[in-house]
Amino acid sequence: MSTAPALPVLPQDSRSGAERPFRGIGLVLLAVGLFSVMDALSKLLAARLDPVEVVWGRYLAILLMLAPLVLRRPLLLATARPGLQLQRGVAVLGAALLFIAGLQRLALADATAIGFASPLLVTALSIPLLREHVGIRRWTAVAVGFTGVLVVVRPGSGAIGAAALLPLASAACWAFGIVVTRRMGGADRPLTTLVWSTAIGFALSSAALPFVWREASPADWAIMAAMGVLSAGGQYLFIAGLAHGAASLLAPFSYSQMIWSTLMGYLVFAAVPSAWTWGGAVLVVGSGVYIAHRERVRARRR
Repeated sequence: MSTAPALPVLPQDSRSGAERPFRGIGLVLLAVGLFSVMDALSKLLAARLDPVEVVWGRYLAILLMLAPLVLRRPLLLATARPGLQLQRGVAVLGAALLFIAGLQRLALADATAIGFASPLLVTALSIPLLREHVGIRRWTAVAVGFTGVLVVVRPGSGAIGAAALLPLASAACWAFGIVVTRRMGGADRPLTTLVWSTAIGFALSSAALPFVWREASPADWAIMAAMGVLSAGGQYLFIAGLAHGAASLLAPFSYSQMIWSTLMGYLVFAAVPSAWTWGGAVLVVGSGVYIAHRERVRARRR
């Protein structure tokens, strides 16, 4: 779910009867590209509108696309874990709001690199919330990853400043949402979870909207509609990719978002990441890929 930190490192392998890993990789790369375009559009809107309004517009567009499906299949609203669905919806909303707030102040590539901390935070949160055992290898990978975040942020240098806390907090919300999804354990269908998360995010952002509303132009409305289409399309492509290969194999390719974000940042905002950003991103991405590898090893043992 983006406006995003990086896509989550999924905890389990999702395999279909006939795997086509290269097709799965292609679909994931395309999905991440769509999410990066959506992030660039979010940054454009955030220059004129409040982050709550930007998120609300995206939720509205997704909800309008989901409404006909829900009307035909109302059982999609039935959930076995309403409490966890509520927690997940709030976490996803928080991730989106904080990331867009970060985009108001940071370059797209910088915010993306910091957001890659989410898989590292998933590892940390899995101990108190899932009672998982995390070995020294994964803890070492987490330490290396957070070193990479510090390289990007460079505390005390004044290069990025306190604004870096926004995408980092967004990554924490996203990580919590992933852990909650693990706790649901497949009790609900993915489409049911998408409907609930969208409805919760729309309801909460609607409640806050009167306090931050700014008049949106027709172009702004068109961009918000495009964001909804990109979000829904990216999620569909990512889920379709998982049907062709193991999640632990495909998840590392979500880090291509750094390349997409750099391209969009250059084309739309004429921004080029610094060597510090690239160096930190390498550390964060490398640690995330290693954690995905360890998840795959653990899944095989199970």
